[in-house]
Amino acid sequence: MEENNLIYGLELQARALTPQYGEGNDVCFFIATNSLKPTNQLHLLQYDEEQGTIQSKIFEHALGEVWKLNSCPHDAHLLASVYNVQKGAQVLSQAALLTLPNDDSGNKKDAEPIKSEYIPWAKIEVLDTADWGERVKTVEFHPSQEQTLACVVGNKLAVMQRAEASTRVIAEVSSSTSGAKHTSPFTTGKWSHHHQGHQFLALHDTSIRAYDVRDTQHCAWSIEDSHGQFVRDLDCNPNKQCHLATGGDDGCLKVWDCRMVKAPVFERSDHSHWVWSVRFNTFHDQLILSSSSDCKVLLTCAGSVSSEAPGIDDSEEIGTGASQERHKVLSDGLLQTFDQHEDSVYCAEWSNVDPWIFASLSYDGRVIISKVPKQYKYQIIM
Repeated sequence: MEENNLIYGLELQARALTPQYGEGNDVCFFIATNSLKPTNQLHLLQYDEEQGTIQSKIFEHALGEVWKLNSCPHDAHLLASVYNVQKGAQVLSQAALLTLPNDDSGNKKDAEPIKSEYIPWAKIEVLDTADWGERVKTVEFHPSQEQTLACVVGNKLAVMQRAEASTRVIAEVSSSTSGAKHTSPFTTGKWSHHHQGHQFLALHDTSIRAYDVRDTQHCAWSIEDSHGQFVRDLDCNPNKQCHLATGGDDGCLKVWDCRMVKAPVFERSDHSHWVWSVRFNTFHDQLILSSSSDCKVLLTCAGSVSSEAPGIDDSEEIGTGASQERHKVLSDGLLQTFDQHEDSVYCAEWSNVDPWIFASLSYDGRVIISKVPKQYKYQIIM
């Protein structure tokens, strides 16, 4: 059933994966290692569907073990890395912007003979996040504003304007217990593709909070106790303005409508352990990927609440796939289990180029590039 899956193995453990956004022709993914050994690596993988092969370009990530990668949607050569560094007995999380060379050829080997097996970076810019906290969780590129970054650091959400070299803290969560020494930090966050780019969605413990970045500490809406346990990841439906998906330590995948926050509009509990990653298909948003520390990647259909569902209000059809062409909606439920991983699967990401291809990464360094099974693809497009 798992046709033409390709496996790419890393020498070190890993937990950071992102598609290469801004690339319009080739199916490409970035993967970075998460090792205490001195030399961590970042791999740029290019998948050739016709040849059934994966080609890689390898860069050294000397800054430290990588926990999170994000690719810039405006520049295929730019990505953000969140990594750990050790200072004495203390371990800190920092962030940097990495720029690939334009030629990508690695023809500067003569200049760096000691590290000739690695392609050199064009530029490495370490972000100054020390004033906000010691634990950077993610750096998110704004979907439409090239110079705007959001940084989730500890219990603070900061928005950076690179062109103006300015940063301001938009939100801060504090402990609900008076006199407590520690505040509960944000888990992660992501820009909303809608709301004119003014909202940033942040996860905190079991809650989801949307902050209006134009006004400090302005929570536009929130979903409290969204999961029975820790909520780990979220994704916004690119084609339906008020819908988002979440995954948590309760093993559940949920789809929410932020206008009706009392209960999810869709829910599945097919994973047997923590859900680390949830992703809407960017074109056919009835398809949702989830990955878990149960070593599985699941392909789930939430067709009844997708932009492709019959009878949807046309005003909500934001994406081009929804507005230009109606596709068949599959029945809700689990479509396929991908169980070729042997360790916790921390990331599963759709290709930026082909809506039927996705990659998944497990902690043992195994990357698997997979496809939506043909029977579901044909049922949707026929």
